[in-house]
Amino acid sequence: MKKVILTLLIGGFMMTGLSAKTAFVYFSATGTTERMAKDAAKAMGADIFEIQPVHKYTDADLNWHDKKSLSSIECNDPKSRPAIANKIDITGYDTVVVCYPIWWAYAPKIVYTFVESQNWAGKKMITLCTSGGSGLGRSGTDLSKFAKGVDFKGGKVFTRGSGADVKKYVEGLLK
Repeated sequence: MKKVILTLLIGGFMMTGLSAKTAFVYFSATGTTERMAKDAAKAMGADIFEIQPVHKYTDADLNWHDKKSLSSIECNDPKSRPAIANKIDITGYDTVVVCYPIWWAYAPKIVYTFVESQNWAGKKMITLCTSGGSGLGRSGTDLSKFAKGVDFKGGKVFTRGSGADVKKYVEGLLK
């Protein structure tokens, strides 16, 4: 009888591990982050969702040399939360990998909109970003502060690297 109970318990733990679901959620204004997120999700066999802004960012909106560009204005306003056009539900996922470009050393404010709109209780979060020159900075830990109840596992810049590289990194964090 003890062997049967032990076998059932071990089987239950194994099933739980196998049924753990991962989602990649990304925001990309130029396509760089989108490529990284899609390659990584494919390598991991994970689901993928795009954060789609109500207002699509134009080249002029992304001009960081212009203090009046939309992205500059958003980045300088800590309360800025651009609207999201689509609904993303992370309810059925154990781990959510949030992917975004680095804008002025931070995640774009629309990523904060997404993070604040979700129930993170009991979930793990990993952040991955792309960047033209900056590092991850505090962007991941900053986002995790707005994800109430999340278990933040860490983050990394993946401007270059394959889906297999991302998979190895993510799996290492989840061990």
